[in-house]
Amino acid sequence: MSDPVCPLCNRPIPSGSGSLHHLIPKLKGGKGGPTVLLHDICHREIHATLSEAELARSFDTIASLRTHPRLAKFIAWIAKRPPGFRSKVPGKRRSR
Repeated sequence: MSDPVCPLCNRPIPSGSGSLHHLIPKLKGGKGGPTVLLHDICHREIHATLSEAELARSFDTIASLRTHPRLAKFIAWIAKRPPGFRSKVPGKRRSR
């Protein structure tokens, strides 16, 4: 069986290293709603970039997430990394 593919970066997700992302945050009514399996690093970048309100309001699909300038830059960068790549240095959190 082949590894699932991360819908954000289109790289295979090695067994046991995926993270479920609620397309609509649980705190904004997404509990029990649609989820997608992402790389842990991709999932962390989404939440470091966007607030729960922004995710619920404007970025509730993979297609919309890909249009965000910071995430688009991240996707271009991560696409060149191997599927099991893990950052050793956490990225900066968004300013609130």
